[in-house]
Amino acid sequence: MKYLIRFLIIVVVAFLGYLSFLYFASYSEGVRAGRLVKFSHKGVIIKTWEGEISQGVSDAQVFTFSVEDKEKQVIEDLTNLQGKLVKLHYFERFGKLFWLGDTKYFITKVEEEKNANNFLGP
Repeated sequence: MKYLIRFLIIVVVAFLGYLSFLYFASYSEGVRAGRLVKFSHKGVIIKTWEGEISQGVSDAQVFTFSVEDKEKQVIEDLTNLQGKLVKLHYFERFGKLFWLGDTKYFITKVEEEKNANNFLGP
């Protein structure tokens, strides 16, 4: 019986360690730019903030992202910039955590891009 309890404790600690790693460890960070085409608060039981920017003409050039509830300024900015050109500062987690969002990409800062020429390239 005591071996079973030890085993269960080890499993629980390992699982909590894995979840902590997914939450706190950042795989990458960067900036993406494009036209904000979608931003919504969705879900049945657990609501998350999800969005998309179009980075070109094809569907393959769509960047999908999530926003954590604690990022109030980001949520407000994205709501107000619907349909406009934006730069999104993000970080990528190693895996998805369903209660935070549908993607591994989380937005930390939003900037409106006023100069459309920056998106056209050389």
